[in-house]
Amino acid sequence: MKTFFNLLTLCFSASLLAQIPTNSTVVQNSLEQKTKMMNTSMVKNIAFTNIGPTVMSGRVADVAVNPENTTEFYVGYASGGLWYTNNNGTTFTPVLDNSPTQNIGDIAVDWNTGTIWVGTGEKNSSRSSYAGIGMLKSTDKGKTWTNVGLPDSHHISRILINPNNANEVVLGVIGHLYSPNQERGIFKTIDAGKTWTKTLFINNDTGIIDVAAAPEDFNIMYAASWERERKAWNFDGDGNNSAIYKSTDAGNSWSKVSDNSGFPIGDGVGRIGLAVFNKNTVYALHDSQFRRPKDKSKKPSETLAKEDFKTMSKADFLNLSDKKLNIYLKNNGFQEKYRAENVKQMVRVGTVKPVDLASYLEDANAMLFDTQVIGAEVFKTTNGGLSWKKTHKDYLDGVYSSYGYYFGEIRVDLQDQNAIYVLGVPIIKSKDGGKTFTSISKENVHSDNQALWINPKKPGHILNGNDGGLNLSYDDGENWLKLNDPAVGQFYSVYADNQKNYKVYGGLQDNGVWVADNNAKMDKSWYQKGQNPYKSIMGGDGMQVQVDDRNPNIVYTGYQFGNYYRINRETGKNEYIQPKHTLGETPYRFNWQTPIHLSKHNQDILYLGGNKLHRSLNKGDDWETISDDLTTGGKKGNVAYGTLTTISESPFQFGLIYVGSDDGYINVTKNGGGSWTRISNNLPQNLWVSRVIASAHKKERVYATLNGYRFDDFTTYIYMSNDFGQTWKNISSNMPASPVNVIKEDPKNENLLYVGTDNGLYVSFHQGNSWEAFANNLPNVAVHDLVIQPTAKDLIVGTHGRSLYKTNIASLQEMTEAVLAKSTHIFATNNIRKNRNWGRSWSQWRDAYTPEITIPFYVKSNQKVTVSIFNDDVKVNTLNIDATKGYNAVKFDVSFSKTGKRAFQKKNKKVTINKAKNGVYYLPKGKYTVKIGAAESEFEIK
Repeated sequence: MKTFFNLLTLCFSASLLAQIPTNSTVVQNSLEQKTKMMNTSMVKNIAFTNIGPTVMSGRVADVAVNPENTTEFYVGYASGGLWYTNNNGTTFTPVLDNSPTQNIGDIAVDWNTGTIWVGTGEKNSSRSSYAGIGMLKSTDKGKTWTNVGLPDSHHISRILINPNNANEVVLGVIGHLYSPNQERGIFKTIDAGKTWTKTLFINNDTGIIDVAAAPEDFNIMYAASWERERKAWNFDGDGNNSAIYKSTDAGNSWSKVSDNSGFPIGDGVGRIGLAVFNKNTVYALHDSQFRRPKDKSKKPSETLAKEDFKTMSKADFLNLSDKKLNIYLKNNGFQEKYRAENVKQMVRVGTVKPVDLASYLEDANAMLFDTQVIGAEVFKTTNGGLSWKKTHKDYLDGVYSSYGYYFGEIRVDLQDQNAIYVLGVPIIKSKDGGKTFTSISKENVHSDNQALWINPKKPGHILNGNDGGLNLSYDDGENWLKLNDPAVGQFYSVYADNQKNYKVYGGLQDNGVWVADNNAKMDKSWYQKGQNPYKSIMGGDGMQVQVDDRNPNIVYTGYQFGNYYRINRETGKNEYIQPKHTLGETPYRFNWQTPIHLSKHNQDILYLGGNKLHRSLNKGDDWETISDDLTTGGKKGNVAYGTLTTISESPFQFGLIYVGSDDGYINVTKNGGGSWTRISNNLPQNLWVSRVIASAHKKERVYATLNGYRFDDFTTYIYMSNDFGQTWKNISSNMPASPVNVIKEDPKNENLLYVGTDNGLYVSFHQGNSWEAFANNLPNVAVHDLVIQPTAKDLIVGTHGRSLYKTNIASLQEMTEAVLAKSTHIFATNNIRKNRNWGRSWSQWRDAYTPEITIPFYVKSNQKVTVSIFNDDVKVNTLNIDATKGYNAVKFDVSFSKTGKRAFQKKNKKVTINKAKNGVYYLPKGKYTVKIGAAESEFEIK
């Protein structure tokens, strides 16, 4: 049994205690707290609008199809909620938005009653696999949801409903991702979720990744256990306790069937996926972490390899031919200055050693993919698990790129026991029981396949879910349709440039970097036009974006592990700009989400953070390192760690820079890197610094957020300092417990702050002394990034699961302490231009064009409000609404009331007011006053 690393109690004070997994009761209380906050929020009447994109999607966790009507099905996204279609995927409706989470591991539907079961918490164990809150159940097709238990499970892998008894349900529970826990294994209910019994438990580090029942007999089940341990710096996804179990009594008891059976055993056994054809015939997909044996028949290569230099002597190195050495240097991307002649001189004088030519290449990303393990392999039993045999002789190369924490699904066609499908980076199928395979990953299918449904009645009809959304095929994968209607993109970052009609950029998980006009229309008209409003400008896992304020065609962005480019969108030229270490120097460590920052003081100056901070004075062409290692120094593992995660330069002073790291350090320099001071010693230690932000209102002010997600610590860590970080104030106040990803300071109102957490968005009008839930039309989804476009006064929200949202915050920026002290206040109301088409329809088939302005106002308490509109002293219309404490808005169609028209015409006899085509009398051009009690505001019809 593997034991989790010891939890350390820091000596500073009790307030500095970190790395303790959050109790599920705390999580449940926080969810209830947020619900109450949403109901009483001062901003509950400010709605967000989803602005897409939909052209690319997010990771699919599972699909559930009605066997009697295959045009009706549900699709669950890893962090984007549950969606329903009854028109074969032409459109989808979200049905989990009114639940406390959007994180899904598995779904199951009792189609006889319509009851939906959702196992929350993604089954994969990636760096962005979010924890769930247990089992959710709906008996009214998603209108309401009930949590029916297992709140500390975090990640649920599989749900089986007895087809003959809908009250009997069996679950596979993986358990915590970053810490040991007991609520993992196999659980069963016979009373529809009122009570659960744990029927299989291995240990606190081993959960159940898959469960499958024989189609003809629910009593016969197979389950796969998985021993795994994830840390911020390492993933260990194999162990002695990974195995296959069998039950013959519907999951009430279990016996191991993989020992002494031909199936692999030992430390190298990784994730296992199961596909049951019948009670005796079962396929198992295994992610083998055992090392591949060396190929003794392989002839020595004429070209040099990295491994050659690890044992090479100085003399042998100097005897290498220049041509052979230069081929190695060029093929492996060494900088131009490193060529045979000068590298040999460096070795000759002892500046570098031969082994440095190997270690030069061994950054965390290379190490991750260099591991030579067996990888994906398929086993089969035809005697109910008594014996297992591998179905193929050759390696299934390319199915898993590295570690199988991301893959592990296998399916069998219930009409043909020899037809199986293996889901990995590609999706491959076999028609001969796994002896040979062919790829069915076509040009319309995204890589990284996670879910598959095979029609048990119609050959060739399959649904495939992957990191790019959902695909449908009717010819067994020869051709695919893409069903990306929902906006479920998993954004890591978002950015808005400074153009008048500004553009929005964003980096997405496994879907690159995309850009569109902020007001791009999200509908299906792009199929007719042939161009989607969103354009792809980078592949891979999309990362941060910075745009030159002087030229919006110059964009800095990239993909994971610090691979950044300077893109000229006008010429189409991309320049690779990642800083490179020198030969003999330890390779730089770059975070998965490497931070960049374009200086507002000089747009030629770019900062990029590895474990050290790098600065370019010429747009990334050349780099200088302006710090030593600003982290704890990294840790041994297969994930880059001990890296910078956030950079912020003060707008008040060039060279006043803050950086934060994934291992808890925050450092500041006031002289452009000449010297650095650590300012995080009095904060909770060893946590991920998700943001450090230099204030735009006060030079001495700085904000910081810490994130304990990678320790299953869901505490809310938000801090502010007014003395460059020498002392800190905790400003999380009444915020519900949830890991914090981002804090944003309003550029106009210094008291106004925005915070994005793993469970939504919050706003504070009092510098964090109190917080309001900011959630109208924004589901409980992880908010990864925020950006404010200062001219348009728009807040753009980058969610990890529901794409991008936008709302205007002009009124919020006016909510100063003085305004909040008033009983009523009317915010600025936008003008409107008179149009002769008001009230007119383009055809009898279309609704009339109706004008509208929004009148925003604030009231200090819940009350009935009369909104009066005047032209001079003539009241032209009156609106009555029930206002709630805080922000309110009333829509006004700029029309006369009956009495208002009579009063206006009586005073303005020479003005002709004509009835519009829709029978409405609209206000003429002029200036108008809005009054609510003693509060007033003006707008103009031009």
